[in-house]
Amino acid sequence: MSEPSFQIIGVGEVLWDLLPTGRQLGGAPANFVCHAHALSAGARLISRVGDDPAGREIIARFQARGLPTDTIGVDTTAPTGSVSVVLDASGHPNYTIHENVAWDRIAADRVALDAVHAADAVCFGSLAQRTPFVRATVATLLAATRPDALRIFDINLRTPFIDRDTITQSIAAANVLKLNEQELPVLAEIFQLSGDPAQQLATLAARFSLRLVALTRGGDGSMLFADGNLLEQSGLPVTVRDTVGAGDSFTAAVTVGLLRQWPLEQISHHANAIAAYVCSQAGATPPLPEALRLPFTAAASLSTS
Repeated sequence: MSEPSFQIIGVGEVLWDLLPTGRQLGGAPANFVCHAHALSAGARLISRVGDDPAGREIIARFQARGLPTDTIGVDTTAPTGSVSVVLDASGHPNYTIHENVAWDRIAADRVALDAVHAADAVCFGSLAQRTPFVRATVATLLAATRPDALRIFDINLRTPFIDRDTITQSIAAANVLKLNEQELPVLAEIFQLSGDPAQQLATLAARFSLRLVALTRGGDGSMLFADGNLLEQSGLPVTVRDTVGAGDSFTAAVTVGLLRQWPLEQISHHANAIAAYVCSQAGATPPLPEALRLPFTAAASLSTS
């Protein structure tokens, strides 16, 4: 079997989403890593679980998917993280995120530092940085990335864990920003962005020297802004089961597309199709149909042949 042509790292929370339909593996960086792996990238998660049955099951789930677990630490004092999720009538989630858990103690140890230094892309968010310890960990890991690596900040704002300084420092450390339609107004207020969403994306890209800014808009599709060009795509018709993990699948597809140097139109098409499918399924990381995976797996085969 050919080795994956790209190495992608997710940094941050891994946890159990306690959904109305049952318990599902979750955490935006964990979802991102699972989807990147499904799209034929070498992917691993830098996180932490408790020394408890919930943590051991997370390790087993990753191993069952063929994902490495050497960068998932085990904490002997803090429990594995969990989030209580309630869906509204439209299938959109509301979260209660439990604190003082293992992923609040993610460490920049030698295994993690070696992993990010070898990575072609590192994706991180704001939620895992709710503690000063993990903010320092993320900064240390980002400083260890190669200059040519993608550093994707998938902002993932969750009340009450919204901190202006963390957001500013994270965007400044990134070269790709991904956000959704609820998060853009927050950034517009923080950074005093004027104009319509397209103008706000352009301002963010210019102010922070970003290679790409990606905005997801739920059923209304997405906007991608790169190199002074805006690509807007309408949403795809789908019966929404729940939206958990859809944005993470979008980020994974965009990341792999960027690494493959696909045109913006191609990236947008595949990322929207994958996110729409995830919305039609229960849970954050449903198995992707072969038709959605094929453009990525075929490209991987060509690049390693």
